[in-house]
Amino acid sequence: MINHVGGYVSLIGIPLDFNSSYLQGAAEAPDVIRRALACDSSNWWSEQGVNLGKSGLIVDEGNLAISSEHESDAFELIVSSVDKILSRKVPLISLGGDHSISYPILRAFKKHYDQLTVIHFDAHPDLYDELLDNRWSHASPFARVMEEGLASRLIQVGIRTLTGHQHEQAEKFGVEIFQMTNWEQFLDLDISGAVYITIDLDVLDPAFAPGISHYEPGGMSVRELIRCLHAIRAPIVGADIVEFNPARDYQGQTAMVGAKLLKEVAAGILSNATTDKRQCSSRK
Repeated sequence: MINHVGGYVSLIGIPLDFNSSYLQGAAEAPDVIRRALACDSSNWWSEQGVNLGKSGLIVDEGNLAISSEHESDAFELIVSSVDKILSRKVPLISLGGDHSISYPILRAFKKHYDQLTVIHFDAHPDLYDELLDNRWSHASPFARVMEEGLASRLIQVGIRTLTGHQHEQAEKFGVEIFQMTNWEQFLDLDISGAVYITIDLDVLDPAFAPGISHYEPGGMSVRELIRCLHAIRAPIVGADIVEFNPARDYQGQTAMVGAKLLKEVAAGILSNATTDKRQCSSRK
């Protein structure tokens, strides 16, 4: 059985948004989500009955000091920082930032997990080979992830902007896509082995999360997304929550949604911490 050493979850902020194709602002998100998490308007209990306010259950590692807008420098900092935390054999939740951060994060996870299922909640597949001549765009991370074999399985949920090019990319890489027209089928999916969850907040309908850069009507409700998270029974070894743009939020609504999802993901990590070693083997 695989057990997370120490029984806690690490948290880092990755304030990077220079790969955003439309609006910047997501770099401000990590601290805003932290404030929402600690807000007295709610409490620290998850719906799974885990009190995340209990001392030591969430260990905040602070924000990475992203000082360069060169992908090679920023991404290497992300890889090395994530690798250092994972070397302690603890799960990690990262707060972005734009979605380009998922690629270097998963480069680090590949050093520790032979087989990794990535479950990706998003309005967009983010499979462009490049966007606006940028191969590292927040619209391209999962093209890079699949090219480098960083995920043994990529499952995407909530998609509602599938272009012809991205459809071809999905077929090329064997991506399993559950669009908004059939998202409920995800609930019955057989998932085993180590799982990494990546949540782009624009998977939600803008009515529930106005603090995003790309409004894509027709998305999930917060309850539907939580149902999906609760349906994951395999061990969750890491996650990220990205693309929150505080400059577009309304009365802290999206910040509170981000904090809610953070609690549910963290509780899922702590609750689903065991599985067969053959399915979820950490590298030495």
